[in-house]
Amino acid sequence: MSSTKLKIPALLFIATSLVSSFSYGDAGEQENIAKGLAIAVESDKRDTGFSDQTANMVMELRNKQGDVSTRTIRIKALEVIGDGDKSLSIFDKPADVKGTAFLTYSHAIKPDEQWLYLPALKRVKRINSKNKSGPFMGSEFAYEDLASQEVEKYTYKYIRDEKLKTEEFPEGVDTFVIERYPAYEYSGYTRQLAWVNKERYVAEKIEFYDRKNSLLKTLTNSGYKQYLGQFWRPDKMFMENHQTGKSTILKWENYKFKTGLTDKDFSRNSLKRAR
Repeated sequence: MSSTKLKIPALLFIATSLVSSFSYGDAGEQENIAKGLAIAVESDKRDTGFSDQTANMVMELRNKQGDVSTRTIRIKALEVIGDGDKSLSIFDKPADVKGTAFLTYSHAIKPDEQWLYLPALKRVKRINSKNKSGPFMGSEFAYEDLASQEVEKYTYKYIRDEKLKTEEFPEGVDTFVIERYPAYEYSGYTRQLAWVNKERYVAEKIEFYDRKNSLLKTLTNSGYKQYLGQFWRPDKMFMENHQTGKSTILKWENYKFKTGLTDKDFSRNSLKRAR
């Protein structure tokens, strides 16, 4: 949902290493790699400066038979300059998950740090950095999907321009299609294909390919609204798992920015205090 603030040396390192790794390839390939990175950097730049945000979210889980279960969650996020953002998710409903809290410290290069507080056990469980591909709270979102998407977490390649037709844009919306490859060793994905809105520089759709390079799931974002004249946020995120037939819908509302949150609101102790 959010982005890191990149240091110039990090970007130069990525660009240099990518170009040198394809030094024997054709110029077109190198150009597409540079363009893919430039699109990612521009998306990141446009989402810089929100400081912190809060929002309310309803998570709807659908199984293959179409049965639905619903969870109500409060989300807090803190922008971190020079590293990944911090986020805290607090479950309010239903009763069996009430008080469950999930804390993420996203990082650019090193593995993200994540903890889950389980009120029934009254203990904090650290998520193993090698197990981020597992499902979060029974949803079709993996733990690694929930960390902020730092530019350095991937390498990129521009694929094509495409007019993407969706429910929201039946006539089509102009997008860049870029491929991104996780730099994280234990990612559950070999690659992701993202359709980036040319005007807003936000992802309209992302396809996720598993370790066997088969299409695993598709995320569709819709109902984007702009806040503070800069920051675009979706009202709805739909993740469909093509291999299991399950899906998850996240419905967002009541976004607020620059609310005065600090590091203290995202400490491990804050997990047990979350209400």
